[in-house]
Amino acid sequence: MCGIMGYTGKKNSIPIVINGLKSLEYRGYDSAGIAYIYKNDIKIIKEKGRISNLENELEGDSSNTCIGHTRWATHGEPSRINAHPHKVGNITIVHNGIIENYNELKNKLIKEGYKFKSETDTEVACAIIDYYYKKLNDKIKVIEKLKDVLKGSYAFLILFQGDDKIYATKCGSPMIVASSMNGNFIASDIPAILSYTKEYFLLDEHDIAILDKDFIKFIKDGKEIKKEKLIFQFDTEVASKGGYKHFMLKEIHEEPKVVKDYLDYYFENFDLIPDISKYRKIQIVACGSAYHAGLIGKFLIEKYGSIEVNCYIASEYRYQLNFIDKNTLVILVSQSGETADTIASLRLAKKNKAKTLGIVNVVGSTIARECDSVIYINAGAEIAVATTKAYVNQVLTFSLIAYKLGLKNKLLTEDIKKEYYKLPNEISKMLKLDYHKLALKISKQNNVFFIGRLIDYYLCLEGSLKLKEISYIHSETYPAGELKHGTISLIDSGTIVISIVTDENISEKTVSNIKETKARGAYVILLKRDDIIVDETCYDEIIDIEKMSDLAMAILTIVPLQLLAYYVSDVKGLDIDKPKNLAKSVTVE
Repeated sequence: MCGIMGYTGKKNSIPIVINGLKSLEYRGYDSAGIAYIYKNDIKIIKEKGRISNLENELEGDSSNTCIGHTRWATHGEPSRINAHPHKVGNITIVHNGIIENYNELKNKLIKEGYKFKSETDTEVACAIIDYYYKKLNDKIKVIEKLKDVLKGSYAFLILFQGDDKIYATKCGSPMIVASSMNGNFIASDIPAILSYTKEYFLLDEHDIAILDKDFIKFIKDGKEIKKEKLIFQFDTEVASKGGYKHFMLKEIHEEPKVVKDYLDYYFENFDLIPDISKYRKIQIVACGSAYHAGLIGKFLIEKYGSIEVNCYIASEYRYQLNFIDKNTLVILVSQSGETADTIASLRLAKKNKAKTLGIVNVVGSTIARECDSVIYINAGAEIAVATTKAYVNQVLTFSLIAYKLGLKNKLLTEDIKKEYYKLPNEISKMLKLDYHKLALKISKQNNVFFIGRLIDYYLCLEGSLKLKEISYIHSETYPAGELKHGTISLIDSGTIVISIVTDENISEKTVSNIKETKARGAYVILLKRDDIIVDETCYDEIIDIEKMSDLAMAILTIVPLQLLAYYVSDVKGLDIDKPKNLAKSVTVE
């Protein structure tokens, strides 16, 4: 959520920071602003809406030091006043995260004579820094004080009046630092720096970074420390659309290659897929699409491993009664590896002595570093807010874990590899289908229903989420057998029902449920395994999918649903890569 960018160096910092913020637009935002040092003062320009609105207000100044921010509203509505940066006294900051005790701090500061212009927790944090700076007159001690004063999550860039350096610290929100021949950078994510360098440093919890135009210094617990330099492994082409209309469409079309590369790597290094057969209880914890991938993981691990698996939404897991012990494996799934609720769940699991396994995309992310072991999904950088290729590789990861269990339990043979290697070609076939007619039909609806059973139901959850995320059409998902328990009352003539039938063992049951909706006038779009015979009277449109093992079928089946969601949104002329109110990396609770 939100984007942070800062630069100090030999070049004009303002266009560098603006370009960096543009590369972070995928994170979601509703206002933007910059602060820069100009004639020994700090100048702030900020605007509601897109970065283009901010650019229209720029005054042609030049500065060697600038910080910037794209805000996704949490405390206070989207407005110029609530936008970052905020300045109080001698302090100017931008902030990602949420300060949970800001009301308590605000009341204290009001008694000390501070007055507030905005509704934000960030302005309160800015005032707290100013308050302690007046008392301590030591920048490092003030920044270190924050970990004792602030509750919640934060990544701060700080400008002190009269100092041309950028100061930064973080707690629970990601931050990277980078250097080049022409200056130094700090940002909330790697795409912001890729135009200048592929080398970067990760800030750990409560690290302090000091960026001067000529050097970078890292401090921890009052002492200067050295940091390991990391290298971004992917081609910088990931930051461009490569001729596609949107990043989302590009990333869906990358799935055949992403899947092939994943399979080649992990079948060559199969020992990197852990054997989890020693655990008798497994808990999968995730949010959003990663949670839906976890549900498929639950199904496959239980089937091929005969292990009890429960899947939890991370924001709920943290606060419920959890039966975790040293014999429990907790699997944390997150594309970014920085999802706040999932990180908190990880730390809860470790506190209770459980073993932890991370399934993440971003190397060196918080979840990757803090888990006992990690499987990287190797999906490459994903720019569009709605995940596609990363979700596919999350499911593929669970599939390989289940495959390894199936081999050990003699439920599978290595011949199943042939099924896996068919996947890239079969995905490519799904990409070539024409979805425009269906997209036009769906785009005119206010409500859509998805139904399926078992693993098909889990796929429906993801298909429904994709549709509502980017098309803003209300959609609901139900286990097909639950329709008669109330939901079928919502089915009227013309209501679109999207159903998935890939499991032959319960296909007849699902088809009966589909017929119930058809009898009430539903317009049925059926995705089915091509060898399952279905009466033509129970659907209006059909997408046949090549028969594969259930270890591969779920990966193949989601592709048409991703494309349907994309083309529906495209027909409606929406901002597909940056849907309203959503962010790529949810780094706040």
